[in-house]
Amino acid sequence: MTPEDFTPIRSFLFTPANHPRRVEKVFEVGADAVILDLEDAVAISEKPAARQCVVDAFTARPNSSTRHYVRVNSIDTPYCADDIKATVGPWLDGVVLPKVESRACLNQLENLLAAAETAQGMAVGSLDLMPIIETAAGVEGARKIATADSRIKRMAFGGGDYTLDLNYEWNADESVLGYARAKLSHAARLGNLEPPIDTVVLQIKDDERFLQSARHGKQFGFGGKLCIHPAQIPLTHRVFTPSAEEIAHARAVVAAFEAAEAEGSASIQLDGYFIDYPIVYKSQRILALADTLLS
Repeated sequence: MTPEDFTPIRSFLFTPANHPRRVEKVFEVGADAVILDLEDAVAISEKPAARQCVVDAFTARPNSSTRHYVRVNSIDTPYCADDIKATVGPWLDGVVLPKVESRACLNQLENLLAAAETAQGMAVGSLDLMPIIETAAGVEGARKIATADSRIKRMAFGGGDYTLDLNYEWNADESVLGYARAKLSHAARLGNLEPPIDTVVLQIKDDERFLQSARHGKQFGFGGKLCIHPAQIPLTHRVFTPSAEEIAHARAVVAAFEAAEAEGSASIQLDGYFIDYPIVYKSQRILALADTLLS
């Protein structure tokens, strides 16, 4: 798979599965994907009933342009297997698995998913599986996770649990996240996966902090953001959608290089910048992404 073959999903918006008012609104804010949450946002006593809420919400919107995901509880809890059995069906696009640290986690979940898909009359492998990497062990195991023989298309990064695990101070400059972001982007490339999805930002009323975080993720090759509030969706799309200026520059680069190449040259200068094949390929990638997102 090449970057041009990716299916860009810029925004994944979490909402608790057992909050009817929030669930109703989450489909109206323009997120690329909705994640109904059965994990951190749902109290233990509410988890069984919340599973049916997932099915009800997604089956009520069979033609939604927003992708449908459920975040189940981690594989080492007594809830995960029942989460899968109760929520998997043709109304889903994928499952989000938190706190993934090894291939063994993926293998266990793959088996549960395959059994549930079969029970629903679905082809095995129909559903996406997106692991969240959010511990030191997960970050160090990211390469093995990304290169495993599995159905995963992309990984996500959970900064909250990651910084808790390491007792890091998570400040606005996010310097403590740099190592993990680099590990995940390298792992995703080695596994021929789509770009990873960046961490949430907990400060839901601080737009500048969110934009700064999203730009950091983009610099590390991430393709989108996990979101926890509707107001974060347009901010995410602003960062992860090529701007008019980026598109115009990319078009100029490609046009100038094609003209130079026709005359036998493979390196030129444009507006003071040196242009060769890697720069042209990056410009072509920007234009392909813009065509997909803006057409």
